[in-house]
Amino acid sequence: MEPWELIAHEQIRDLVARYAHHADGGRFDELVALFAEDGTLRIDERAPLLGRDAVRAFLDATRDSLRSSPTARFTRHHVSSLRIDVSSRDDATGAAYFLVVTDRGVDHWGRYRDRYVQRDGRWLFAERRVRVDGVAPGSWAADRRGPGA
Repeated sequence: MEPWELIAHEQIRDLVARYAHHADGGRFDELVALFAEDGTLRIDERAPLLGRDAVRAFLDATRDSLRSSPTARFTRHHVSSLRIDVSSRDDATGAAYFLVVTDRGVDHWGRYRDRYVQRDGRWLFAERRVRVDGVAPGSWAADRRGPGA
């Protein structure tokens, strides 16, 4: 492995960690800045969120849902088994599992599938695919999905 590949791996690990920390801390301006200008966030079968403005609108709605939730006061994203494949100095892909807990315990879990790009010396999300594999009964995520989901 070349030194630039090691650097890319570490910078991408930091990118993924920052996403979780910014989400949990409600620092959405910082989280949105982790996406390329034309980056995409795809969550399950929902319509893709194209560009930073769309990602921000979704995050604002998520924050409002959490604030009004009787089942969660905070979230903590735990990311594990991160695999990174660097294909060039400016392109990489990754995969990881996530588990989200709230003050009431396990809430939901799933996996990330990412595509990263390097722009102006920074690694960013070109695309983040979120697949929720399960939700705990009575959890914030279950409430948000609605009955029968």
